[in-house]
Amino acid sequence: MKEQIDKMLQADTENTLVNSLGITYEELSADRVVCKMPVGPKTWQPYGLLHGGASVALAETAASVGSAININPETHFAVGLEINANHVRGKRDGVVTATATPFHKGRTTMVWDIKITDEEDSLICISRCTVAIVPHKK
Repeated sequence: MKEQIDKMLQADTENTLVNSLGITYEELSADRVVCKMPVGPKTWQPYGLLHGGASVALAETAASVGSAININPETHFAVGLEINANHVRGKRDGVVTATATPFHKGRTTMVWDIKITDEEDSLICISRCTVAIVPHKK
């Protein structure tokens, strides 16, 4: 199954949001996913701060990948169902890191806690994401 996840993550990401935002996968396991994203013009809102939507995209990416690692990709896929986020500190440049850990890993849904921090480990955003586990159509 690890080969299938690696193949999924290494698939052509051209013209995807993950690629556009510069999100990278740093650590991948069934109980912890770590992703990084640069903060700059591609992720800013008009005042030169990290856009809340970019933080949410980073958080959902980490939760979705974590869910995908926990399922059989030949029979199911993971999609975001609900997400919330509290943006607690602004960020103008550098890199942010999302660390996702599961609250719940069920057959049809998973719920992930995601903390986004800066290079000094200061909290930028906290998020909770519910991911639906959907069977492939036959």
